[in-house]
Amino acid sequence: MIDSQVIEEIKSRNDIVDVISSYVVLKRAGSNMQGLCPFHSEKSPSFTVFTGTQGYYCFGCGAGGDVITFVRQVENLDYVSSLEFLAKRAGVTIPEDKGRREKSGFDRNRMFEMNRDAARFFRESLFNEQIGGEALSYLKRRGLDAATVKRFGIGYSPNDFSALTKHMRALGYSEEELIAGFLCGRSQKYGTLFDYFRNRVMFPIIDVSGNVIAFGGRVMDDSQPKYLNSSDTPVFKKSRNLFALNFARVACSEELILCEGYMDVIALHAAGFTNAVATLGTAITPEQARIMSRYTKKVLISYDSDAAGQKAANRAIGILGEVGLDVRVLKIKDAKDPDEYIKKFGADSFSNDILAASRGKFEYNMDSVLARHNILIPDEKIKACNELCAMISDIYSSAEREVYISAVSDKLGIPKDSIRADINRILKKKKNDFKKQESQKIIRQSAGFGDRVNPDYAKNIAAAKAEESVLGMLLLYPEHRKSVLEGKCELNEKDFFTEFGKRVFTSLIATAQNGNFETGLLGEFFTPEEQGRIMRMQLSRSQLSDNGADAFNESIRALKRETAFSDSEDSVDNILDIIKNKRNNT
Repeated sequence: MIDSQVIEEIKSRNDIVDVISSYVVLKRAGSNMQGLCPFHSEKSPSFTVFTGTQGYYCFGCGAGGDVITFVRQVENLDYVSSLEFLAKRAGVTIPEDKGRREKSGFDRNRMFEMNRDAARFFRESLFNEQIGGEALSYLKRRGLDAATVKRFGIGYSPNDFSALTKHMRALGYSEEELIAGFLCGRSQKYGTLFDYFRNRVMFPIIDVSGNVIAFGGRVMDDSQPKYLNSSDTPVFKKSRNLFALNFARVACSEELILCEGYMDVIALHAAGFTNAVATLGTAITPEQARIMSRYTKKVLISYDSDAAGQKAANRAIGILGEVGLDVRVLKIKDAKDPDEYIKKFGADSFSNDILAASRGKFEYNMDSVLARHNILIPDEKIKACNELCAMISDIYSSAEREVYISAVSDKLGIPKDSIRADINRILKKKKNDFKKQESQKIIRQSAGFGDRVNPDYAKNIAAAKAEESVLGMLLLYPEHRKSVLEGKCELNEKDFFTEFGKRVFTSLIATAQNGNFETGLLGEFFTPEEQGRIMRMQLSRSQLSDNGADAFNESIRALKRETAFSDSEDSVDNILDIIKNKRNNT
């Protein structure tokens, strides 16, 4: 869809280390770079960037590819949008192509413009006394001054079923664009468009580049739902964004404050705590945790003090801890949330009495356990001790475990040696269970079970391995591609066993026929997950010393032999059926 020379220029101007370094902290590892994978939670780095080949691969989750694939995954873009993203970054102009735009779907830049125009409409509605008077009064009651309202671009959606739709249609936006952007919907009964957001205070959600990507709307009374948030759109994924990160990212090097809602964040920013963010109407996700880990090493959880808030805090502690963040929890006394506390006691008190007194993960969980059990009763004390021992057994550092053993011993009045013995017993069982699970995992992976990228792999492991060997050499060496293109070796699509292998072969050969082959050009035809498998094929083959013509031809013969066996009447399944029938007849 985009000329290969333009793609090459985009890639050459976007060094993969420079691009990935803006998302991941990379450290030198020989001739390559390593860091914590941004696509799955890990504490030990398994994500490798290959500086020589300008590729990356995670040996933990299998993510891999080139700089284009990385942007596709980390920014959740399609292939063309990823190229446009990198082109803009490097100052490369991509020739306009109407057919390309029609194929790739909605224009991201136009979606950003549409959201910005909607935000302007909401803002104008707020300051129109006849329309937004009630909303302005509500914001004043909540203690928000004009500067704060302006800073966050707060607006108001009129109590009208079509006010926004009519305004946006007059600006030239199509019905399809408005529906895709979650600004309006279509009535199933009448077939007409209606505004999603009505009679709500509106909060624009802005990404770190300053683009309006979505909206959150809050009612001004006790009606439900209290908040209405944009669903996922072509430019917005709620699981991968945080409210106010566009402001907080410049003030959060020491720590981030994680809140539950928009108003808590805005109240904290207004009080001078500009390192506050919030999730977007959902529980925290691993993707959001990994985003936070790019900007800070410490997160203070500031959730409501009710049961739901405490449950959400427990979940957040686990998810944030998995990405290596230092997690602490705020205990807000005499108020249900930061907004109410600051209004009652002021910003200084919040800083000195709440932030400074934040509790670590273990202390927070220990308080929760002790609150549930009356340790004056022997049975309850034993239950509390068992829960706390299980918690300590999850801690990797033996020094940390000793500190917490002492704390539990003091709280429960139980000798440290007894507590330590129980923890060691739990650790031994966990170690045995882990070894068993890892063994089973290796067996399943070797057999190809649960392979979402190539589900045919498990049907004939030998054939699948042979075709990956052939494809790995074709991807790596131009002389092997040339021999196939010139017909010097007999190899075609029908020789491949899995559907995925057939797709890789046909796309690879078609791309190679057009001139200079480059693995990144396959991104047009494959998902980022499939690109990761293609990268694995290359890596597996590159680690072998013999990749010459003899090895290539032998791999082709093995592939044809195994594929023919699978297609023959004497396939494994048929042989098993024959044996079964013979046993039944004897």
